[in-house]
Amino acid sequence: MVQLYNLHPFGSQRVVPCQQQPAHFCCGQDVLFVASAGASCRVEVFALRDQGCCEPLGSFATLGPVLRMAHSSAGDYLVTIEEKSKATFLRAYVNWRCMSAGSSRVCVRMVGHKMEESYSETLKEQMSVVEMPLSDPPLCISCCPINGDLLVGCRNKLVIFCLKYLVINQNLTVLDFERSLILHIDNLIPAEVAFCARHIAITTELEVLILKLELVQQSADRTEQRAQGVSALEKTVDGGVKDESPSAHTSQLELDEFIICQKPVELLGEESKLCEIPITLEFTELPTEDTKHFQVQYLLFRRFTPDQSPFGFCEETKLHSVQLLPVYQTGSSATAYEETENKRELLSLFCFFSLPHVGYLYSIGKLVELISTYQYSEKSEQAVLTPQFLHVITSESLQCFTVRCSAAAARDEDPYIDTVVKVDYSRTYKNVKTESCIHLLSEAHLLVRAAIMDPHSLKSDEREELLRAFRESCAFLGDCYSRFDTKDYHLALPYYRMSGLSMTEVLERLVSEGDEIQTYERGLIFYLTHSLNEDLNEELSKESGNKILEIFHLADPVQLPHILCSPCMRNVCPLTAVKYLQKVEKMMPSVVLTLTKAFLALKMGDLIMYEHEMHSYKETTLACGFTGQPRLLRQHKGGIVMPTEFAVHLKEMQPGLLVAATVALHENSKIELEEADTFFKMLCSNGENAVPQLLVDFWEALLVVCSQEDILEKLLLRVISQYVWRISKKQLPETKPLKTTEDLSLLCSQSVNVASALPVLEPLPEGDRVGLAVRVLCQTRLGRWEAAIDQLLSGCPGAAVPYAQHQLQGDNQVCSSQ
Repeated sequence: MVQLYNLHPFGSQRVVPCQQQPAHFCCGQDVLFVASAGASCRVEVFALRDQGCCEPLGSFATLGPVLRMAHSSAGDYLVTIEEKSKATFLRAYVNWRCMSAGSSRVCVRMVGHKMEESYSETLKEQMSVVEMPLSDPPLCISCCPINGDLLVGCRNKLVIFCLKYLVINQNLTVLDFERSLILHIDNLIPAEVAFCARHIAITTELEVLILKLELVQQSADRTEQRAQGVSALEKTVDGGVKDESPSAHTSQLELDEFIICQKPVELLGEESKLCEIPITLEFTELPTEDTKHFQVQYLLFRRFTPDQSPFGFCEETKLHSVQLLPVYQTGSSATAYEETENKRELLSLFCFFSLPHVGYLYSIGKLVELISTYQYSEKSEQAVLTPQFLHVITSESLQCFTVRCSAAAARDEDPYIDTVVKVDYSRTYKNVKTESCIHLLSEAHLLVRAAIMDPHSLKSDEREELLRAFRESCAFLGDCYSRFDTKDYHLALPYYRMSGLSMTEVLERLVSEGDEIQTYERGLIFYLTHSLNEDLNEELSKESGNKILEIFHLADPVQLPHILCSPCMRNVCPLTAVKYLQKVEKMMPSVVLTLTKAFLALKMGDLIMYEHEMHSYKETTLACGFTGQPRLLRQHKGGIVMPTEFAVHLKEMQPGLLVAATVALHENSKIELEEADTFFKMLCSNGENAVPQLLVDFWEALLVVCSQEDILEKLLLRVISQYVWRISKKQLPETKPLKTTEDLSLLCSQSVNVASALPVLEPLPEGDRVGLAVRVLCQTRLGRWEAAIDQLLSGCPGAAVPYAQHQLQGDNQVCSSQ
């Protein structure tokens, strides 16, 4: 946030010539309403034209002086709170544009009044005033910018009127309202309210409460639901009196001697339930099948205390200018305020409210959080929030601040676009390297972000120019955050990403400064580390790769083995890389570093060096070492798992180490079972459906160490299926299995689900001795001994008697043990 001194985004200024002294005003999309002061009870309407021209449209009389008024873009109606004879009235002025056509006819009707078709035909050419009676005087009003519903604040309650479009006939549709919901809130006198997308913001003199009405599934005949605020500090006692503390019994005489102020409180999200403000919902619309029912969700509660001075408390410390600002999603772009022909989808929602000397801006969309605070140099009277600026009328001037609504909405649309709400631009400051200038640029570019997100305000060529400026600005800020020692160094990554620059281009910008950099800041290391670890398709040149080696050797030598395994570093000079690794090894030796040196030795064809490195540790240690950097064995290219040269060499020379390393990767969640299957199939080039022996070796080894039941079941079925296929096809494995027959006998256990394995055994020939033995074993495991004996009698009668004796002997052992 930055204040713009003596600068406002206004192209011109116009003085509106009112016939009477103005008291209140409000704006619609293209109109200005001005309510007269004193006894002249009229509202003048002006059309806002291009080049700042204000053209009078006419005026209309009100019942009495206007106390509050608001315009709704949805429905294009004006709603007022008027006073007459010490009574207040709520009225909505519909079809008021008829005045510009010269019509002076006015129809006054009660809300919900059934209109006859013959009578309604006259509504086409006249303004209608809809009276909305209330049991309590209305204090404040707000219109939802999305659907035109009306929220009215009264003492101890809020009333919602739904905007209705009554189709009289094919040529006439009339606006009306229906009172649908009342929120009863004890001990509440709302000073201001805001209403948008079922979100409600309420302010009293020193408290702010933000709610959301959530849709719930209910029966149509249920007319009342109670949503109680959770109180952790108060307990209800007999008679409904709340006993807050022993001091509650203090005599009134003692209390009169003090000013009692509650402590300031800020509760966000779920914690806001603790605000101790119970709310009762009363549904008042006629129940139908389409009736919507709601429950209250608390989003934010904040309580302030009066400003203190040596002379006591300032009575003028009051909240004002509460506002809900929606940002919409339209197609692939976001926009604020503007109507579009397509249906608007709410992307983000923001709430602003202000004290006399400070304003607060919260995001209340997916996450409730404070975005910005605004310090005023003078006492504020009123403030208005727009997607680009916060305008504040103070006792002396009009102050203007940039806001972060558009940037925050962009982050909601794409969370990766930035980790802090900043995006910035100014070619003027690209060589200035101070935190203050970065901050100024950040705030200035919020205007560019807002303009980009508004698809209607720019022509196509202007938008392209703006996008180019945006990308260039991101590159400048990437430079700043990568070269300065700043706590926000991690912003170098999203800025460079949004700029569209490749790593090569970023390195060129780094070198183009002229002077050779001797130290590299955290922002550059953060950007390079993440870029190299994300398996990008960019292959760096030999020169760029060597430059990165130099950078990491000076700034973060521990990362050298890891960045050398990136596919981007494929063209780096192996000899240069080994020299850097040898320097690091003297200070910080590791298994990953040794494996990386062995990998580079293979690239250079130096088998002597390779053997030396691989004999530095035991094979089990080497296998576990691959978990520190899995890309030594496999890399991703275009979403496909590709074995490395290291994996190809191990397959030929040390298949046992390759299998053990892959098992270690799986057990450390560095490779999934299906990914490992693809890896071995690609490595052995057996085709997508063929199962190489090395993959079977991996399954068998994983069976010994895996403890996950679901994985074990998959492995057993795969191994059994492969064994059955080889037996039925009389097919020998293409390579020598790593497990012997004795090793495999260890795998025979009660783990396999025989019932699920039966379909896999179907290919086994029934007349074959192996097939018969397996089927009898399965029948036995299932407890079907008679079926097993029948199979033996038909296939191998001589084995039936020994089998029966063996089973009886087993039963006797069980009985004796019991």
